[in-house]
Amino acid sequence: MTVKKFLDNFEEYFCVWTMAIMTVLVFIQVVMRYIFSNSLSWSEELARFIFLWLSWIGASYAVKERSHFRVEMFANMMKGEKRRIFEYFILIIWFAFSFVLAWLGSELVLFIHESEQASAAMDIPMTWPYASVPVGCALMCVRLMIEMYKIYKGAPVGAEAKRQELEEMV
Repeated sequence: MTVKKFLDNFEEYFCVWTMAIMTVLVFIQVVMRYIFSNSLSWSEELARFIFLWLSWIGASYAVKERSHFRVEMFANMMKGEKRRIFEYFILIIWFAFSFVLAWLGSELVLFIHESEQASAAMDIPMTWPYASVPVGCALMCVRLMIEMYKIYKGAPVGAEAKRQELEEMV
């Protein structure tokens, strides 16, 4: 596997592995609690932190796969160049929102780091779970810039893009 392929698919690999780890952790916690009547103090907290990272990195992956939920009733009324401009405008707004989240999330992580707050069960720095927001949003910004570049270069949008995706699947 090349470095380029790994970086291009990083979010996918990350989501698969974190989902697997989280599932195993939750399964072990259930077995410990209901079969052995003795729960682990750290597994629930770790699963929650892994879920945070999975969610935010998964949001970046969903940008790449164009699988974010969206209402397209208004967008479907537009055709041709108007649709391209509209899609570009939406991506710019989304990019700005993600950038602000990454910026403010970074400030929050620095504040948490300075306060030296630790998690209750595992006693790890709370900067790790909070860092999922700026990291995920920064990755989303990168993926959104790639999508904007594709539209700029003439990639199909709307119904044309869906038709092309279906043709590639067959």
